[in-house]
Amino acid sequence: MATATLNASPTTDEGAIAELQREHGPALLSFLQGLTYGDQQRAEDLVQETLVRAWQHPEAFERPYESMRPWLFTVGRRLAIDARRSRLARPAEIGDGVLATTPDPADPTEMAVAQLDVRAAVDSLSADHRAVLDRLYFQGLSVRETAESLGIPPGTVKSRTHYALRALAPRLPGYARAGRRAA
Repeated sequence: MATATLNASPTTDEGAIAELQREHGPALLSFLQGLTYGDQQRAEDLVQETLVRAWQHPEAFERPYESMRPWLFTVGRRLAIDARRSRLARPAEIGDGVLATTPDPADPTEMAVAQLDVRAAVDSLSADHRAVLDRLYFQGLSVRETAESLGIPPGTVKSRTHYALRALAPRLPGYARAGRRAA
C-alpha cells in the first residue's frame, strides 16, 4: 500500500529547525520587528513562516555557509516585503462601528430625511440658481436645453450651476463628496 509520504518532498529534521530557532530566532525576531515598524504579532508570524521555509528547504542546510543567519534574514525580509505588498494591494478594512453608524440607503426614513434636507438647502438659494438646478438635476435637461428654456447663454447656466452647488455644500455637510472641500 502506497502512502502520501512516499511522494512528499524532503523536509529538514525537526531537531535542526529547533536548534535554528534557538540560535537565530531572537535576532530574526528583532530584525523583523524593525521591518514591521514594531508590530510584534506580525514579526512573530514572519519568523514562523521563515522557519517553515527552512523546514521545507533542507538544501539550504547543505550550502557552505558559516551560519544560516544570512539565509534566514534574506527569506524573512522577502516575506516581510511580500506581506506588506499584499496588505497595500487590498482595500482598507473598516470596522463594524462604521457600518453600524452608516445609514441604510434603502431605508425610507433616511430617504425622507435626505429629501427634506435637500429641499431646505435648495429653497435657501436665489431664484436664478434654483431655476438652473431644477432644470439640470430635477428635470434632467442638458445645459443647452436649460439655457434655451431660461433665455440665457449656456455659459451663464454653467456659472450659476457652479455657484449654486458651491452654496449648497455648507448647507449639506453630510452629503459632501469625499475629497472635495466646500469653499
